[in-house]
Amino acid sequence: MPFPFTLPTTSSFSFSSSFTCESHPSLTLNASTHRGVVKDSLKKHKRLPAVSQGPNLPSVLANLNTYLPYLLAIDAGLSNKTVSGEEVSVVLTSTPTLEWRPTLSDHGIPGKEIARVKIQSLEYELFFALSIVGYTHTLLARSTLHPLYVTSGVPLSTQARTTAITTATKHLLDAASVHDYLARRAEGLATIPPCADITQSTARAMSSLALAEATLLAVLKDDPYPAVVAQDRNENDREWMYKAPEIPKVRAHLFARLCLAAADHAAQASSLCQSAGKGPSKLNEGLLRYVEDLRKTSRAKACRFFGIDAELSGQTGNALGWLRCGLQELGIESKESKKGLSLSRMKKDWTERREDKKVERGTNWGADAGKLEETRVIEMLEAKWTKINDTMLTQTVTPPGTLLASLPSGRDLHTIKPYQAPELSRELLEAMRTPPDRPDDYENEQWSSDEQTAVDVPVGAFPGTQGEYQSGSTRSYY
Repeated sequence: MPFPFTLPTTSSFSFSSSFTCESHPSLTLNASTHRGVVKDSLKKHKRLPAVSQGPNLPSVLANLNTYLPYLLAIDAGLSNKTVSGEEVSVVLTSTPTLEWRPTLSDHGIPGKEIARVKIQSLEYELFFALSIVGYTHTLLARSTLHPLYVTSGVPLSTQARTTAITTATKHLLDAASVHDYLARRAEGLATIPPCADITQSTARAMSSLALAEATLLAVLKDDPYPAVVAQDRNENDREWMYKAPEIPKVRAHLFARLCLAAADHAAQASSLCQSAGKGPSKLNEGLLRYVEDLRKTSRAKACRFFGIDAELSGQTGNALGWLRCGLQELGIESKESKKGLSLSRMKKDWTERREDKKVERGTNWGADAGKLEETRVIEMLEAKWTKINDTMLTQTVTPPGTLLASLPSGRDLHTIKPYQAPELSRELLEAMRTPPDRPDDYENEQWSSDEQTAVDVPVGAFPGTQGEYQSGSTRSYY
């Protein structure tokens, strides 16, 4: 958690081939130059190893934020609108043709990279650029949260943990704001988007998804149990030798309602993603599965906090019932319900070890939306409370169905702030009134490095033998 987005890539494009600006002749040249920088940074980011992509994200975001004011200025100039108080006049000379490689749309052939889509509208160019800004903010939140889940190093201090969660929450709220802006902007479009990545329903879903993740982070900041479970698995932790982990009392009922609000936002995102349709308009299974897992995890967290609230009141029977409600929401069988050898339990243990390795390597971790982490917390509390109930209290465990029927409504914590689109300053606009000092041929490329990377290794080739499959006289494989 949050979702591991893959950033789209694009091909070359010269704005001067389709637009002219009479009021600011150098605007199209500058827009092409900054778009070229964005294109190169996205392809560079794609080729980086997973461990190096996180530190590269601020550079990608900075390049996008530098390019967006020029793109928005051309868009405003097509309608003769003012930019920073100056009127910009842009004329469309020919239909633009731009190419983007989507990453959220469903892959037609498993294992093969999805083909680029052609767009002939400046509006969809803006949609792709802004959606990448939202994805980048989410990936920055992931990068900030990663140290919280690593168990091979020294555990983070309370202050460092709080700082990481606060920073990640800000990034997620910024992502929700960008996607909400796109969804509102898409309301006036009459054309059908070329792919599912830039539809209005996808933008709404991504906004709800980011809001749900930000709401869960507000709970994580004051939730001591995930840190205790991680500390127990950390081989470098020596604190257990001289003191037990401190578990302060939490505002369990408030946290439970926040988790239910996150579940509602995730359910809305899941519904919007499912409504995308089939074929080219369908979103990929990884995203659909993540959104649904986030909804289940949020409800399971709510059940756990209701259980903590009941245990603090001395109602251990109700507390254990709530924990079993949480396991039921996650689709995990309770250890008490089926003892002995179980194939499902063996599969779960194997999945846990595989996820731990992903966290340590920093590759595609958290794709289960926190289900594994929440399962560990619930099972830890279930074992502890079951032992207390069997030896001291002997209360009857309340059936999960009775408890789930009494779930209250959720309580929202965050609101999405309006996105402030970047705008060119008056000084930059004044500087672009002069004619361009060079032709707009920054991106004349015959071959796209993105395409070349895609065919470096033939499908089915044994590692290290791709040279044997390549013809010496052509660029293709035989």
